[in-house]
Amino acid sequence: MDENGFPFPLLSNPDRSVGAAYGTQKGPEEQGAQNSRRKSFLIDSAGLVRKIYDVTDREGHAAEVLRDFDALAGRGPA
Repeated sequence: MDENGFPFPLLSNPDRSVGAAYGTQKGPEEQGAQNSRRKSFLIDSAGLVRKIYDVTDREGHAAEVLRDFDALAGRGPA
């Protein structure tokens, strides 16, 4: 359990290397190029990326991911 109560690690990417590896960095010609695109990745316990989200609805995003997580864990509809 981490300090926020999550039973999984959260990722911080200050050097942008993970963003480059996952293809979330914006090109130099894009507005806000110093920032990454808003994406989330649902990764299973084997380390496989099960779903990639383009985050457009910040209000509903967490609920969407939790529904998919529960479905992946066999606790709800897919």
